[in-house]
Amino acid sequence: MNSAAPESGIDWEDAFANADHIPGGDGFPAIWEQRAQAFRDSWPHCELDIPYGVAPRERFDLFRPDGLTRGLVVFVHGGYWMRMHKGLYSDLAAGPLVRGWAVALPSYTLAPEARIAGITRQIGAAICKAATMVDGPIRLAGHSAGGHLVTRMICKGGPLPATVSERIERVISISGVHDLRPVRLHSMNETLQIDEHDAETESPVLIDPLPGKSVTCWTGALERPEFLRQSQILAEAWAEKTDISPSVYDPGRHHFDVIDGLKQADHPLTLSLLG
Repeated sequence: MNSAAPESGIDWEDAFANADHIPGGDGFPAIWEQRAQAFRDSWPHCELDIPYGVAPRERFDLFRPDGLTRGLVVFVHGGYWMRMHKGLYSDLAAGPLVRGWAVALPSYTLAPEARIAGITRQIGAAICKAATMVDGPIRLAGHSAGGHLVTRMICKGGPLPATVSERIERVISISGVHDLRPVRLHSMNETLQIDEHDAETESPVLIDPLPGKSVTCWTGALERPEFLRQSQILAEAWAEKTDISPSVYDPGRHHFDVIDGLKQADHPLTLSLLG
């Protein structure tokens, strides 16, 4: 398949190929799984596979801190909406937990069984369910496709009722995909089936955000140029429409290790998320 766009000459297959440009890239999911399992085994305050819908993957894990709870963090995993699951990322709850925040990690139905709009609604339902179980303010973080999903939550006309969206104070999109139009030029769209309407209605860069939300796009400085661009265009599109910060490009980090800061209570990524 020739994925180069005639008007740009960009090879979109290569533009989104993270693992091919990271040493040992294909081995990261196995490493994540081992770390996540070890964390679940070690953390005493966790509830696993809480249902938020009827589909098999409509489940989330909830980790509670020791002592009083300051609020709720929801972390949404990536995988181009067609891979990965919540069980790979449990240890990313460590930093917020130390600071007194409960952390929910949902899975969602993957493409091709679900379309992007359906996945967006599922994450909305997961957040609503978790919000009934944890009081206080809400923070959202998501990685890659998860970065798209958490920014969709604070778009006007999004899936959350006002009673929940009003509790969301901060959103961190980590290496998020905010413009779906170029994804249509990649072979993965044979699975995702993003059409022109989907690209227009599910791309955060094309939708106005809710006002007054603190938003940060956080990307590894060593990432593919397309992911650096995806962060910058959201910062530009949402400037003066909500409280969006300048994009952060984390030195020395690539697409697969940029999320690791969440494991540390004093890491700038964790501090940016929690405020």
